Amino acid sequence: MKTKLWLAGLAVMVSLACIGAGRTLADDQKNTGAFGTLETATPAAVQARALAWLKTATNNNAAKLREAEALWSRTDRSVLDNLTDTFALGNADAAALLKLVRDDKLPPPTEIPAVLKDNKADPFFRANLGLAVARHLSNRRVHEEALAILVSMTAEQTIDPAAYLFNRAVCEHALLKKDDANKSIVRLIQDAADSPERYKTVSALMLLDMQTWKKDLGNVARLMDNSERRLEVGRGGPQTQKIQKEVIARLDELIKEMENKAKKQQQQQSSPGGGGGGGNPNDDSCPDGGTPGDGQGVGKPGDKITNPMQDSQIANNGGSGKVDVARLKKLTDEWGKLPPGERTKVMAEVADLVSGLSPIHREAFERYFEEISSQTIRGAIPQKKQ
Repeated sequence: MKTKLWLAGLAVMVSLACIGAGRTLADDQKNTGAFGTLETATPAAVQARALAWLKTATNNNAAKLREAEALWSRTDRSVLDNLTDTFALGNADAAALLKLVRDDKLPPPTEIPAVLKDNKADPFFRANLGLAVARHLSNRRVHEEALAILVSMTAEQTIDPAAYLFNRAVCEHALLKKDDANKSIVRLIQDAADSPERYKTVSALMLLDMQTWKKDLGNVARLMDNSERRLEVGRGGPQTQKIQKEVIARLDELIKEMENKAKKQQQQQSSPGGGGGGGNPNDDSCPDGGTPGDGQGVGKPGDKITNPMQDSQIANNGGSGKVDVARLKKLTDEWGKLPPGERTKVMAEVADLVSGLSPIHREAFERYFEEISSQTIRGAIPQKKQ
């Protein structure tokens, strides 16, 4: 419990320190409530409103109302589950949609379902059915449609604002929407005073994770993981191809960065003083804490290294950190042109190329190539023509 409270407190400090400026007076004026005013509705209040809705939807059908009373006697289901099951009794479209998103074997919707776009429907019905559907889709890693549903409503319209904000933050974090995820998490922590500790703990971890995001190989790995996820949930298409092109673009940027560093090192080594020691001690050729003249902090065998790791380097956590980015980029770009027989050989080369990375980054690269290989074989990704 102490750890959870510490993480929640840390999340508040991080959010206020790093993104407090993102929550401006204008943002607060847009919100209908003040600090800490988002509260979860009581089960009794939700039940009363659900039954009132059902009476109207079914023209006071006695059999349906008795069935609904039985639903609300269940103690093993959440209030949101009982509410949406009540909706299913009074609306056939809601029943069909809930059946679809609750069954992992059925393909999820690829757009906001029509029942959730009906402006004539009761906002109470639309918002809370939408929250339940988005929660199920997010659990199935179908974050795009889940987020689209959530942004079409507000936290205040739902019976559980904390669940709304948490699920929205999860989707935004998964889709690499850092600023949006930060805002959702800040509001969850600051405004949803009665949110469960598990929401606060996971939100704190997401906040801390996002503070480490940079445009490095870790970013490429996250993009690859997102592309793999989309393929797994049947989302191959223009958007997935756009992400894959972004992977190529990021690899290009890394190649240029490495080339510029190599050129700079050559210039330092050829300058008087051996390694750039005669240059400006405050430039980026010698980061704070380094030894003037040592360039990248590499000395003779046995020398003590006083230069800390630069931000642009890859923390390998067990890997050497060395990878042929240019070759990896070439394989990624040409994958669709390769005949099936060549892909096995390329997979072995990919494994060798990324062997120096950290385990988490290495796994992301390997999974990415395995997934696009299986999707190409199944026809989900068209093979490029020579």
